[in-house]
Amino acid sequence: MAALARLLVAATGAAGVALLLGLVAILFAQIVLRDLFLAPIVGLEEVTRMLMILMVWIAYPLVVQAGENIVMAELKAGLPARLRRAADLAIGLACAAAALIMVWATWRALAANPRNMTPTLGIPFWIYLASAAFGFAGAALLHLRRLRQGQDAGSVAL
Repeated sequence: MAALARLLVAATGAAGVALLLGLVAILFAQIVLRDLFLAPIVGLEEVTRMLMILMVWIAYPLVVQAGENIVMAELKAGLPARLRRAADLAIGLACAAAALIMVWATWRALAANPRNMTPTLGIPFWIYLASAAFGFAGAALLHLRRLRQGQDAGSVAL
């Protein structure tokens, strides 16, 4: 499981950086074309929106890996050690379950609307839903992995 988690974190990190670079390049091109050449490309704002959404969903497991998700650290810090461990277990299981429910929900939405597309460029919605499912599945895996470490391990929020 540790090797799978490392691979997931490396792949999502690389994908996030690539999406961010693509987002910046497209925004730069659109600004130059629109303001200098008075020739904007129709639909680039739709591509920009897609890249932004993909970047957020695909990079979500990185938030879990870094321990930067919300864990109510101030409340937990006041608990005795035994209750804190119980809270960590409950939080980890609840977060993993919620992420898995979201995977299921995104796939259900995809199955119900397989042919939906964006209005201008016709980008299929399954791209958005698949990225959300990937991000939530990765987050669930990393939440389950963090159960052994405690939910606060490595967090700078403490």
